[in-house]
Amino acid sequence: MKTVAVIVQDGFAPFEFGVACEAFGLDRSDDGIPNFDFRVVTPDPGVVKSKLGFSLNVDDDLSFAYEADLVVVSPTPRQYWRTNDERVLDVIRDAVAREAWVMSVCSGSFILGAAGVLDGRKATTHWMYADVMAEMYPAVEVDPDVLYVQDGRIITSAGTAAGLDACLHLLRQELGAEMTNRIARRMVVPPQRDGGQAQFIDRPLPQVQSLSLAPVSDWMLDHLREELTVDQLAAKAHMSPRTFARRFKADFGATPAAWLARQRIIHAQRLLEKTDLGLDRIAYESGFGSAAVLRQNFSRALGTTPTAYRARFCCTLEAMDAATPTLESVA
Repeated sequence: MKTVAVIVQDGFAPFEFGVACEAFGLDRSDDGIPNFDFRVVTPDPGVVKSKLGFSLNVDDDLSFAYEADLVVVSPTPRQYWRTNDERVLDVIRDAVAREAWVMSVCSGSFILGAAGVLDGRKATTHWMYADVMAEMYPAVEVDPDVLYVQDGRIITSAGTAAGLDACLHLLRQELGAEMTNRIARRMVVPPQRDGGQAQFIDRPLPQVQSLSLAPVSDWMLDHLREELTVDQLAAKAHMSPRTFARRFKADFGATPAAWLARQRIIHAQRLLEKTDLGLDRIAYESGFGSAAVLRQNFSRALGTTPTAYRARFCCTLEAMDAATPTLESVA
């Protein structure tokens, strides 16, 4: 992926637009991360009004979007959902037809729905609008309970921070785990939130006593190679297994088993990128036990094999090492 086009129209949402700019538009070459040819486009170049009263002066029309490797759709206000610009819909249809990446943030999924590219696919949007989307586009399988959904090369995401999660999910596929973690650290956001997590949790601001789960989750990360049970983890948290499982899901948005499985995949990705360890050793270090189990879980989570993943991303290490300051260079 080398080129990224973000489509804005009158009434665009500034935060969701900013998410795409932050994820794909910044120059991170000092960190050994390749830059994208990033452009903001609109059907009629000139002044484009946001929903919050300020405007952008956009120079580029939609021509660049017809060639972009990724087309991102910024959401528009609800009153525009049934009156879409056919020129934008044509760009989206073309991108899907030529197998480019297409991403919507929050209610931008309604524009993808209007283009017809979500028919017969799974998708999501902000939970407040999920019922409306399901009613407007019955051919789309709308899931209101997840952060983002990837179906083929189309990614739809829920509101606000879920858009960043979706961007990091795509970057992980294009740049690998280590580079994406670098990007996430610069954003000061966690790199590992999985799309299957709930859009919102029962207690968004956990009670003070639930902070006791932080040491347990840290301990889990330090013992990935071991077989960890809920009973064992609950004992460390000084809770009953039932209470621990309920509180863990409320605080982390996933069950202990699902969260642990995701951390093991991420650790395996890092080992594949940064070491020459064999698959059996990587499977042991990441807690999968055997290469066969690693392959099964890796393919299910990422849609590729560990060997193919290593072949794609291990070559990025030279660039990352070159970008990492040494004591001599700092001095």
